[in-house]
Amino acid sequence: MFDFIHITDLHILPPGRTNYGLDPTERLRMAVESIAERHGPESTAPAEFVIVTGDLTHHGQPEAFAQLRDILEGLPMPFHLMLGNHDDRDNFRAVFPDQGFDENGFVQQAIETDAGLFLLLDTKAPGSHAGELCEKRLGWLAARLAESQGPAFLFLHHPPMAVGITRMDRIQMAHAAELAAVLAPHKGRIRHMFHGHLHRPLAGSWMGIPFSSIRGTSHQVALDLSERETVPGSHEPPAYALIRVTDDAVIVHAHDFLDQTGTFDL
Repeated sequence: MFDFIHITDLHILPPGRTNYGLDPTERLRMAVESIAERHGPESTAPAEFVIVTGDLTHHGQPEAFAQLRDILEGLPMPFHLMLGNHDDRDNFRAVFPDQGFDENGFVQQAIETDAGLFLLLDTKAPGSHAGELCEKRLGWLAARLAESQGPAFLFLHHPPMAVGITRMDRIQMAHAAELAAVLAPHKGRIRHMFHGHLHRPLAGSWMGIPFSSIRGTSHQVALDLSERETVPGSHEPPAYALIRVTDDAVIVHAHDFLDQTGTFDL
């Protein structure tokens, strides 16, 4: 059994600023407190680490990344960070020089775990909110898969498939076919794909690969499948996911960490 935490879409701003009527910094602090209490080393379900699938900040300012670092230092377990379309790669690297980077400077890393190989991809495209995986990034992924055996798990910010929220589908990842070609020889090994970007609790399969996502710790995207020119926003509750990997299953538990509903024995 192997447990870890998935959070996404933090949209942190410099100190004192709010976003869409919400305080993303305070919400992340509360997420960190909940994770530490419920999944720290002394808990009944300790997590090995936290993976954050991008949009760490809202505008990519150095002050926002510094504030993010201060908050995440409250976690009692390691954390692995990825970039989203709202982030700035250079400012990120200045504040988090010890995070994973590949030989071309992309925020990509391969993490060997007891559950298998965790592959974290950088889908940020300069000057665009859509995602991309260039030849260098895809080459890195192909090399990591070729030199390994056993189960693998894929993490990226932008999903490679349309989900029906029209304005978000226009800024999905642009190189889905190229990614599928890299993964095709290894499809039986890819146990699950995790993504962010959509600020929605989602699950399904793409090209035969199971995937899931979770609400952001900040604002959300509403479930509105109509044709529209704007992103449908919402103040639905923020969440993180506890992922439990066993030999025969990958279980995704969503937790609305601000929910004050009482619990009781049925």
